[in-house]
Amino acid sequence: MGIITSNNVANAIVKLVAADALPVLVGNLVMGNLVNRDYEPVLAQAGDTINVPIPPAMVANNILEAGSVQPQNPSLGNAQIVLNSHVEATFQIPDVTKVLAVPDLLKVYMQPAVVAIAERIETDLLNLYAGFTSNTPVGTPGTAVTEATIDAAETALFLAKVPQNQPRFFVVDALAYSAWRQIPLFEEFQTAGSAGLQTLIDGTIAKYKDFYVFRSQFVPKTGTNPVNTHNLAFTRDAIGLVIRRLPQPLPGTGAIAEYAELGNFGMRVVMSYQPNTLAQQFTVDVLYGCGILRNTSGVQVNT
Repeated sequence: MGIITSNNVANAIVKLVAADALPVLVGNLVMGNLVNRDYEPVLAQAGDTINVPIPPAMVANNILEAGSVQPQNPSLGNAQIVLNSHVEATFQIPDVTKVLAVPDLLKVYMQPAVVAIAERIETDLLNLYAGFTSNTPVGTPGTAVTEATIDAAETALFLAKVPQNQPRFFVVDALAYSAWRQIPLFEEFQTAGSAGLQTLIDGTIAKYKDFYVFRSQFVPKTGTNPVNTHNLAFTRDAIGLVIRRLPQPLPGTGAIAEYAELGNFGMRVVMSYQPNTLAQQFTVDVLYGCGILRNTSGVQVNT
């Protein structure tokens, strides 16, 4: 039978905190769950560059009778994503033993910290909109989204030869989402069928003109009079989110760390003692970088 020591208890507490961290993070992400996530449990430092290979373009040769093949020398594309975001959220628990006795207390402390990290990741991903320059932006700043605007976004991705089997996502702000639900042809049962009826009942837009539709509170806005809201239509491979492990604290420094990993996400939870406040301090942190992988697979939608 194992002996219960202060060391065992400390490690158990950190594991308990880490186990509750990732589900909260994933549950509060919109963009983070839609983009191409690249996670490896290898140690990295802030500022490291990750190379993400991109398949090359090739052409088909019509080889006639007695013809010959035409060797091609395709150049493998490469997207460099810098791990330039090391974000953290720290909180203190005066009596950490209560966490073990009443696990619900952990959520009271943990959830705000992890939600703050999720919001930062969401904001960074949506702020990549300006990098999508291959396709001409659609929509008009300060104008509600229309059926024609949505159609233009889908057409732009089609003309850019985005594979038809790749799901298309449309992330908009609250006002655009509300205007979308009021598009006349969409809100009438006789023209939209069960999809329109379902939207009237539960308020969500499942799929429209080949787009899975989502709304986010962090869609960026620029300018004044009119304000330009930068919504985004894209496929999964348009954007990359790269996450790497942070190293363990140095032994003997009084800090204990555990990793939480789930669904291509990874974060570190560090527990240390703060003598000034006589409390246990928990730091939840993530090392990541994000960038555009395929410029042709995204289009700005202004409203």
